[in-house]
This record gives sequence, C-alpha cells and structure tokens, in this order.
Amino acid sequence: MKKVYKSKQSEALMMELYDKQLKSLNITHEDLYVETRFGKTHILKIGNPDGKPLLFFHGGNSTAPHNLERFPVLLDRFCVYAVDIIGHPGKSSQTVLSHKSMDYGWWASDVITDLGFSKMCCVGNSFGAGVIVKLMCAAPEKVEKSVLIVPSGIANMSTFSLVLSMGIPMVLYVLTKNEKWLIRALMPMAIEEKHIDDATYEMVKYTFEHVAVKAGMPSNVSAEDLRNYTAPTFLIPAENDHLFPGEKVVESAKKMISNLKIHMLEDLGHLCMIPDDVMDMIEQFIDE
Repeated sequence: MKKVYKSKQSEALMMELYDKQLKSLNITHEDLYVETRFGKTHILKIGNPDGKPLLFFHGGNSTAPHNLERFPVLLDRFCVYAVDIIGHPGKSSQTVLSHKSMDYGWWASDVITDLGFSKMCCVGNSFGAGVIVKLMCAAPEKVEKSVLIVPSGIANMSTFSLVLSMGIPMVLYVLTKNEKWLIRALMPMAIEEKHIDDATYEMVKYTFEHVAVKAGMPSNVSAEDLRNYTAPTFLIPAENDHLFPGEKVVESAKKMISNLKIHMLEDLGHLCMIPDDVMDMIEQFIDE
C-alpha cells in the first residue's frame, strides 16, 4: 500500500508544520470532516463566513494552509472550504489515488455532496487545479465556476522530464542534505531564486525529507472527457511554466473548454506570487 509519510515521526513533524502554517494565517477556522468513497477528508472552513462559498484545492505534496497564504483576498471576501487533498500531506485519509484515472474527480464530487452543496465555485492551483479538471469531467454539474491557476491536467510536461529536472536534485538533497540541491530542485518551478520565499522553502524542505513525494500530476484530459462541461472557467497559466507550459495549456484548453476566460501570467514561472491585478480579476470573475 502506498504511503504519504516516510515514517510515523515524519507524519508528526508534518502535522506540526501544518498547524504552524495554519496559525500564521491568523484567522479563525473550523475543522470539518466529510466521508467520501475513498476515505475521510479534512476541510478547513475559513475566511469570511458571510461570503460566497468557494471550494479550494491546494498544490501537490503541499498543504492547504501554505497555499492559502498566497490568496489573502479569497479569505477576506469569501467563505473558503480548503480541502486537504486525499493522499497528500494534511489531515485527510492517506489513500493515494491514481493520477491517471478520474478518481480525483469522483472524490471531489463526493466532497461537494457531503458538504451539503449541489454545486460550488472551485478554485485550485497546480495539482489542485488538475483535481478540478478531473471534477469537470467526472461530475460537470457539480461545478458552478472554476478558476484554474497554473493548472495540471491540460498540457502537462512528461513525468520523465519532471524526474530529470527536479527528481534527481531532490534525491541528491535527501542523500546529502546539501542546500544547493534543494534550490536546484526548485529552480524549474521558480525560474529565479527571488520567487522562493521562506515559507515555500520550508514547505519543500519538509516535503522532501518527510513525504513520499508523488511525481505524477493529474493526467491530461481530452475534449471528449469534457464534452458535458459548460460552466464558466477562468484559466490562469504562466508563460514560463516548465511543468505546465503556458502557451500549450492555452492551446489545449481552447479546444476543450467552451466558456473560457484566459489571462497569461507573463514572464512568470510555475512558482510565483499572483499579482494584485490578477487577484482582482479572480475576485471579479467569482462575483459575476
């Protein structure tokens, strides 16, 4: 059976980091648990309790609190249900789902149902956006709107290329604990070291040391998979994203998604802070 953590001690250390990240948000939250066909799922209900409900999916091999730090506007305006993706670091079941199937889509559909909604506005970045793409295929009626930020699942780079660019430096860091290899592993995502903030550095360091890292991203879907999906979608790829190349993502998305708004993050890579004007666009899109 696949595992999320390398040991019980690793799991304890990751939970300490999770709680530290959550505390740093400095905002009241509620812990919710729902049952899905794949296991128990933990959700942070956080943000403006009177705001429109949003379902938020974090990046892979990361945590919901860490990802929420990059989206303060969402917490100010909306009632955010931030999901701990099953089989990834967090407080959900450690069941590891196949990234090649529609399982993540069915899991997300169960989450929406068990939260008591018929459909929700969904926001996700990277791996989390890929989960939403799978949801758009498996249960399109559950998606009111979707915001896909540097998304997987549309035009992924090959897993082999990912292993070459990030996997080898990652293994060398784990073996040597030499910080240069950690930076080297991050550079395909960050492009420039200035995009590696302290919180992200700590998150990745803990992940490399304590998590059985999942290299596979939600696999690319097809136009046939998305044939029944018609909800408004805001696609936000990054021009210099090596994991999910911006132009290829746009080219593929245009062929598959009919109700599509696009904004390219120019001169930015996969690991980046979303500019304030783009956050305003996300807010307006959700409110429309």
